[in-house]
Amino acid sequence: MRGPARAFLGTLAVLGLLLASSGCGVWPVGGHKPVQGLRIAVPNTPGGGYDTTARTAARVMEEAGIASDVQVFNLPGAGGTVGLQRIVNERGNGDLALQMGLGVVGASHVAKAKVTVARTTPIARLIEEAGAVVVRKDSPYRTIQQLITAWRKAPGRLRVGGGSSPGGPDHLLAMELAKAVGIDPKKVGYVAYDGGGGNLLPSLLDGKVDFATSGFGEFLDQIGSGQLQVLAMTGDRPVKPLPGVPTLKSSGIDLVFANWRGVVAPPGISDADRKRWTDVLTALHNSPRWKAELFRHGWTDVFATGDTFRSYLDQQDKLVTDLVAQLGLE
Repeated sequence: MRGPARAFLGTLAVLGLLLASSGCGVWPVGGHKPVQGLRIAVPNTPGGGYDTTARTAARVMEEAGIASDVQVFNLPGAGGTVGLQRIVNERGNGDLALQMGLGVVGASHVAKAKVTVARTTPIARLIEEAGAVVVRKDSPYRTIQQLITAWRKAPGRLRVGGGSSPGGPDHLLAMELAKAVGIDPKKVGYVAYDGGGGNLLPSLLDGKVDFATSGFGEFLDQIGSGQLQVLAMTGDRPVKPLPGVPTLKSSGIDLVFANWRGVVAPPGISDADRKRWTDVLTALHNSPRWKAELFRHGWTDVFATGDTFRSYLDQQDKLVTDLVAQLGLE
């Protein structure tokens, strides 16, 4: 091989190594080109937990070369059941998926929706997020024990804010917490801000609610700046973004509660489309950028696909059905 030809091939080899190391246009699974045409519906308003998860996932997919031009759009209403109905109506649409979770499952029961998640195509469970009991910086309650003492004395007087409608995770957390500390859930003054923390935050900061039961990830900026204080976490262990914040368990309250989020597709999609969504989300899960986002938001990795996620959805549906009945929310 002559010198110029050898030099040209050498240049190509170097360029190939540079492209591979940078990840430009290289799909992490199987070396495929970025997938195009994906759309993710978010069943609440911008700024909520579903919205944050979907937009973070879409951004990471694009940054990692997994998918390009992923469209995320909001379909708020009725605790997420408006978005759920849209997904069910889009039968066979393999380009569309719904960012959903415990809130959509709960709302479908409390709102007596015509559709449930059982009519969708399960794709993947992505993350789990512990809840938190949050107060504003000038709250008279500096510890979870002080708050619970005041709440027991006048359960109807203290207003509890949550970023979900009845049946959603924030509402269920408030009801479960009341039950755990000996308060009749029916006496709780729960104020719903359907759409997530983005709608709840102004009322919490302005003192329109006395405390909030919600996912802490949506308030990290305000917690970091000192505008809000977390009295307790609801998971089984402290979370890394909030070192030193006790759990309910460690504070003597027998309750562990966590929200989760996943992705489902319309019914009747092809096996090829289901595989495409599963492969894309598996690539997302395996990417270092996604792992960094898990840490930044304080999310727990609970990735599951296929029959494992389908079984989990069935289990959650039954648990929520029983809980809604126990709390008299039917």
